[in-house]
Amino acid sequence: MKNHTVVTEFILLGIPHTEGMEIELFFVFLSFYFFTLLGNLTILLAIISSSHLHTPMYFFLCKLSIFDIFFPSVSSPKMLFFLSGNSHAISYGGCVCQLFFYHFLGCTECFLYTVMAYDRFVAICYPLRYTVIMNHKVCATLAMGTSFFGCIQATFLTSLTFQLPYCGPNKVEYFFCDIPVMLKLACADTSALEMVGFISVGLMPFSCFLLILTSYSRIVCSILRIRSAEGRHRAFSTCSAHLMAILLFYMPVVLIYLQPTPNPWLNATVQILNNLVTPMLNPLIYSLRNKEVKSSLRKVLQQIGFLPEQ
Repeated sequence: MKNHTVVTEFILLGIPHTEGMEIELFFVFLSFYFFTLLGNLTILLAIISSSHLHTPMYFFLCKLSIFDIFFPSVSSPKMLFFLSGNSHAISYGGCVCQLFFYHFLGCTECFLYTVMAYDRFVAICYPLRYTVIMNHKVCATLAMGTSFFGCIQATFLTSLTFQLPYCGPNKVEYFFCDIPVMLKLACADTSALEMVGFISVGLMPFSCFLLILTSYSRIVCSILRIRSAEGRHRAFSTCSAHLMAILLFYMPVVLIYLQPTPNPWLNATVQILNNLVTPMLNPLIYSLRNKEVKSSLRKVLQQIGFLPEQ
């Protein structure tokens, strides 16, 4: 029988093919992370401080902003830590936590986008029954449901990954612990688990995307039946921000997890876009396309002195 040393920590090697660029990357990613936190906190403040925004749509947008604060916080602080010249090491437990929370927050956002599409479907297709259907109890149940199912999915994927023995190499060829790079380090045959993980990671977003597509197909049909051009424009503008956010969320998922032959550099680039750029852009997308949010943001910025009183 072979003697194997059980791995107690991993070494994150960082973004592939970026040796010697650590300082530049540190300031770029620090800027992205700062503006992500600032933008989402501002959106949260604008919604909480404006009573006319206390509706189901903005309730879910509030939850999205909270998750857009935590999602990049799973990998960014550690990445910034080692880019600034500190240790690349991460403990075994830290790696497990990183993978779990990354997929928990990502899966919850995926379910949340589906719920937000359903909310727009009810608002546009059944406007007279909207407040009855999307009451406080239903909104709370849907919000908790997204987190509950996100937790189940993340627990399954984390258990799947870390039930394997890690007893040999401990150098992770990536900037955080994720399923594809961790499976490469396992001291066992991972082909069956790779297939199960591929189906699991692919099936969940695909199912959510089909539900979103169904909701928006019904929404488009309802909008086209609106007689006034102003009414059609208002309905389309309400949904366009959500559609842009969905595209920004799903494109990286498809590129990272569903490509037949993984490309480490492409994966890292797309993952950074997914981890930092998309959460940073979401506040801009929702505020620039929404007059109510812009108005509320203006009032908040005036109150804290960033804008002059009109």
